[in-house]
Amino acid sequence: MLAWIGALLIGLTLGLLGSGGSILTVPVLTYVVGQETKVAIAGSLVIVGIISLFSAIPYARQKQVKWRTVVLFGVPGMMGAAAGAWAAHYVSDALQMLVFAVLLLSASFLMFRPVKLDDANTEHSERAMSKIALDGFVVGAITGLVGVGGGFLIIPALVLLGGLSMRLAVGTSLVIIAINSLAGFVSYLQVLEALDLSLDWSIIGIFSVIGIVGGWLGHKISSKINQELLKKGFAVFLVLMGIFILYKNLPGLF
Repeated sequence: MLAWIGALLIGLTLGLLGSGGSILTVPVLTYVVGQETKVAIAGSLVIVGIISLFSAIPYARQKQVKWRTVVLFGVPGMMGAAAGAWAAHYVSDALQMLVFAVLLLSASFLMFRPVKLDDANTEHSERAMSKIALDGFVVGAITGLVGVGGGFLIIPALVLLGGLSMRLAVGTSLVIIAINSLAGFVSYLQVLEALDLSLDWSIIGIFSVIGIVGGWLGHKISSKINQELLKKGFAVFLVLMGIFILYKNLPGLF
């Protein structure tokens, strides 16, 4: 039951914020479902990719996806995701989870300090585009290494560097998360094969279906909820989860 509630929350956060869902997926699969870390990361890539894709559909119908930016950010992101998944061959489970904990704390910091649209660029300068592409590669590498979509990094980049409105950035972020997750998963299959590990497709299917429902629900209620208050509350939750993961995995490095 806790796992299904977790799946619903994954979809809700993606639908509401365009980010945050993947940050929940790996801990839920690891600590609630009981999966091995690398299996949980690979499963997270599939689940988050599917939920993000379906969550992006309402935004695309409302023309709230900037497809040019998807290409500019997403192509380097796919390359980065493949590189991150390759690097996972050489990284221990404990180190992966510690990197994950640092990302949780980074995400909470960014959510406590929301992006201000007044500071956003209104044009795609050559410098801004190169920064977007570089950020895309870095976010993709993180996606492939630890199984997070990176929406909490993508959205600030799209707003501050790409000059997108917050709602347009959310829709665009969902598409980018979907393609990054797909690229990371395809590369991560080699990691599982090398370690003789296999995915539980029934868990992936159930999580994806529940998450899709949560994503659509999140989109429906997004206009009725105070986004800043929601982000700050979620940020507090991320801090607590980050501390818990550090507590569980720091001993594994010594």
